[in-house]
Amino acid sequence: MRILVVEDDKDLNRQLVESLDEAGYVVDKAFDGEEGHFLGDTEPYDAVILDIGLPEMDGISVLESWRRDGRNMPVLILTARDRWSDKVSGIDAGADDYVTKPFHVEEILARVRALIRRAAGIASSEIEIGPLRLDTKLSRVTMDGRNVKLTSHEYRLLSYLMHHQGQVVSRTELVEHLYDQDFDRDSNTIEVFVGRLRKKINTDLIETVRGLGYRIQPDENAG
Repeated sequence: MRILVVEDDKDLNRQLVESLDEAGYVVDKAFDGEEGHFLGDTEPYDAVILDIGLPEMDGISVLESWRRDGRNMPVLILTARDRWSDKVSGIDAGADDYVTKPFHVEEILARVRALIRRAAGIASSEIEIGPLRLDTKLSRVTMDGRNVKLTSHEYRLLSYLMHHQGQVVSRTELVEHLYDQDFDRDSNTIEVFVGRLRKKINTDLIETVRGLGYRIQPDENAG
């Protein structure tokens, strides 16, 4: 999962980026509205954390422009505690949620997880497909109740496929959501990661759709 953080406070930006990275996300960052708007308009993100009070271009204008251009990624806005009007303006502009400053980073992480789940139509923080379980809160994968050790890239790949279960996901889409903007991307590595995942979870849940990409089918017995 790939996140964009747009926050002009360098210390807060760094804190958010580090916490999201530790939680298993790929993170891009911007320090002003123009840079943030450009990234959000040209790169695919699974969620955006957007400060309202930004230099060059304010957060509300950034968000309104994204929505006019059809950019529908979930957006969490950051507002000052005493500016209730920012919350109203942000929601009206198309924000999906908001957090007031100061805040605990754990709350940001929880709200980001919820936004990504909601966008995927998933209600629980634990995604189960047959014997395979992904705990998004703990970034942990189990198979038949047994912990499965994954590298960060393997976890991100499996998480993306499970959040998009039933859909065919191309290698290009996976590359765009597994690596940040500065990474030297190579779609051929996706095949390597898929091969490793199949060995570690010891199952044929990950289906190769020839010429199109990969798919994990939802559990027919779920619900």
